[in-house]
Amino acid sequence: MSRTRKIVILVLTLLLGAAIGREVYAQVRLQQLMIAKLQHAQKLLEGIALGKFDKIESSALELTRISRTAEWLAQKAPRYEMFSNEFTQAAETIAKKAKEKNVDGVTLAYFDLTKSCVRCHQHMREVRDARGPGVQAELASAR
Repeated sequence: MSRTRKIVILVLTLLLGAAIGREVYAQVRLQQLMIAKLQHAQKLLEGIALGKFDKIESSALELTRISRTAEWLAQKAPRYEMFSNEFTQAAETIAKKAKEKNVDGVTLAYFDLTKSCVRCHQHMREVRDARGPGVQAELASAR
């Protein structure tokens, strides 16, 4: 095998490895963000149950911050963006209502937040489980 051919193979192997590494990193980072969202949602519910508006507000603000990270916004599928926007709006409303010490407003917005999570996760499961030709295009456009 010629030296040039070996170099080309090495370069292609390195490029492929880098691409795979970026994809794995993106998946791990997204999983970390989902775990953080779940933890803050649990703290938020605890704050609602205990009537601790400072805890409610700080958790809602953290959920808003997470939903605006570059990794989170990297998803470009229209339905994903819709669910993400619903989530962010609900988290912002929770923070606002917590500042006003409005437990009913917080509770209703928490319901909206939870509903957006459930609908998005349901959609993502359906997309992943369908694995049809049209789904692959949607997944590709989500990147």
